[in-house]
Amino acid sequence: MTAIIDYGAGNLQSVEKALKHIGCGCTVAADPAGLMSADSAVLPGVGAFGEAMAGLESRGLSGAIRDFVKTGRPFLGVCLGLQVLFESSEESPGVKGLSLLPGKILRLPDDRGLKVPHMGWNSLDVKSPGWLLKGLSEEPYVYFVHSYYLRTEPELVSATAEYGATIHAAVQKDNIAACQFHPEKSGGVGLAILRNFAGYVRENT
Repeated sequence: MTAIIDYGAGNLQSVEKALKHIGCGCTVAADPAGLMSADSAVLPGVGAFGEAMAGLESRGLSGAIRDFVKTGRPFLGVCLGLQVLFESSEESPGVKGLSLLPGKILRLPDDRGLKVPHMGWNSLDVKSPGWLLKGLSEEPYVYFVHSYYLRTEPELVSATAEYGATIHAAVQKDNIAACQFHPEKSGGVGLAILRNFAGYVRENT
């Protein structure tokens, strides 16, 4: 069973609907016990970095997520759920992220004739498919909604996208994968990505 982590940052229903559509059993977990009883987890979310970290801390989920990841169980971050896996964000100075992966979240530049937030479809340049992005077509299109983007170490980057900056749009390290875009809103490509996650869960739990 996959736990969809509820920390008050929304976007749960669309993720739950997409996972159920592909036949992946899931439940919503709003506390450490619910998370730790699952065999895999998805951390979705929309909103601000600081508020997200406050929500995770207040529910005791920050430490639980770190403990969960250490067990080697599959873990997927989506949008804001990607950002909080890293060290910090320009959106919320002084607020520490979960620091499960090295990197920082930066503001998208708004001086290059592009609207911020970045909202809409954009192609990916798949660098290293790993288990999350395997089997996708060349330069697949996915759906983004964000004003901040990730810069991390090159060896972690599965895919990039261009929007006034080179966005590290998907990352993977061992059992952790995360994407800045929304697979649950990305049509057939997004469902293929979620099927890859579900397949990885079946093979590793």
